[in-house]
Amino acid sequence: MPRDPIPFSAPDLSALAKALRRELASRDALPSHLDLLNMLARAAGRRNHQHLRAQALAGPAVPGAPPPPLADDPVVLKALRHFDGGGGLVRWPARTRLQHLCLWVPWSRIPRGRSFSEREISAHLNTLHGFRDAAIMRRTLCALGLMTRTADGRVYRRVEVAPSPEGLALIRRVGSAAAAQR
Repeated sequence: MPRDPIPFSAPDLSALAKALRRELASRDALPSHLDLLNMLARAAGRRNHQHLRAQALAGPAVPGAPPPPLADDPVVLKALRHFDGGGGLVRWPARTRLQHLCLWVPWSRIPRGRSFSEREISAHLNTLHGFRDAAIMRRTLCALGLMTRTADGRVYRRVEVAPSPEGLALIRRVGSAAAAQR
């Protein structure tokens, strides 16, 4: 069976490498061929390999254009259930993928270029969620590379990275819902 050539491009090679590193670090064993294809597709801003393939077969994309937002992606819709009308995270999701996706919204509300003490970042994060567990949010944000902290844990800073397409769609959906409530 002949294979269709699928063009592959990523707008930012550094972001691609970081996304791949995060996915590979979360695994205990070497990924399969299909897992690698899916990782590459997600790192380039697509949902999975099939999404990348469908876009490639649909026609040429504009070079350098970002992938279309995935606002109606089922995982984005599932993540939306964890937010209230004001944009606050109501509960910590049970599934790791949803936890990581939901953290894009609080991450987007952390001021850029500012250093926080542990107490300050905890207080700020507590204003963004209703379940009052800033520690789990701090730890997960740092583990995902969305925040850094010093070795002694005294200083926290937001890391500037491009959100995943799902994360960007969620940030927009939560933000528009919160704006509509005002």
